[in-house]
Amino acid sequence: MAVMTRRRNTAQVSGESIVIEAAWMYYHDGLNQAEIAKRLEVSRATVVNYLQEAREKGYIRISLAPEVFSGHQLAEDLRERFGLQAAFVVPNGNSAEGTLLRVARGAAEWLPSLLGAGDRLGVAWGRTVYEVAEALDQTRLKDVTVSQLVGSMATPYGFTAEICSAHMAQNLGAKCINLHAPAVLSDPALAQRLRDEPIIHSQLEALSHCNKAIFAAGSIDPDSHIVGSGVATAEDLAWYVAHGATGVLCGRFINALGEAIAGPLDDRMIGVTLDKLQGLDMGLLVSDGVDKVVPMLAAIAGGYVTHVVTSAETARGMLAAG
Repeated sequence: MAVMTRRRNTAQVSGESIVIEAAWMYYHDGLNQAEIAKRLEVSRATVVNYLQEAREKGYIRISLAPEVFSGHQLAEDLRERFGLQAAFVVPNGNSAEGTLLRVARGAAEWLPSLLGAGDRLGVAWGRTVYEVAEALDQTRLKDVTVSQLVGSMATPYGFTAEICSAHMAQNLGAKCINLHAPAVLSDPALAQRLRDEPIIHSQLEALSHCNKAIFAAGSIDPDSHIVGSGVATAEDLAWYVAHGATGVLCGRFINALGEAIAGPLDDRMIGVTLDKLQGLDMGLLVSDGVDKVVPMLAAIAGGYVTHVVTSAETARGMLAAG
């Protein structure tokens, strides 16, 4: 009789409700999958599917305490060596792709705690920044505005500048100011006319009011995103490398000291100029990989960076090279 009653109660818990119940028992009651399967009278494989569904539908939010990752020895070593306000170092993944996603997730966990009412956050573009935006849990910050730092581009990737800023704003519950102009044009005169257009002028002016920014450091490898996105040609890249470029920041080339290298792209670009990124309340650099060590150090040397998110391996590479 007791068994039959139990089965009737279980039968009444179906669909979405049983997924929620399984998730509650696993994450709040501390039951293992076998115990949940026994209580719900389903197989363990079914419980696994319930928990996966709960994660995919956003019923479960798993967060890690940022202070754990910003307070251990590697993070402290980065902070002290490079004069940072703080660093956030995540464990290496099983692959370069896995590690990049861990770094992005770490930045997404940390970023909301670094923002406050009235902040104006400039958002760059690229794979890493895109993954941070996608990994953010939806929240609602009071009076925060997100501004797109770099103009639009027709890239073969999914992480265009406007998508990065729009998704970042959406998940932070912030206002978004997109930059409705191409990142680079073929004609300097046309670029100047666009900058003078009232709506674009207003959007560019908003960048002057950003007190915080999030960006990645780009490499100068021939297959780097600066070329793949169409912002720079292979010939442009070769010119900048010949003139001392060691990295890319928001579409602009910098040398080992983090100084902007004036060159053939400047008059044709629409986006933030690097002087606007110096001395901010927060310059959050999110990058990872052996090829990013030199560009990251250049960005730090240039005074753009106050906070860093990276992996343990890249952190060690920075300490060894710096």
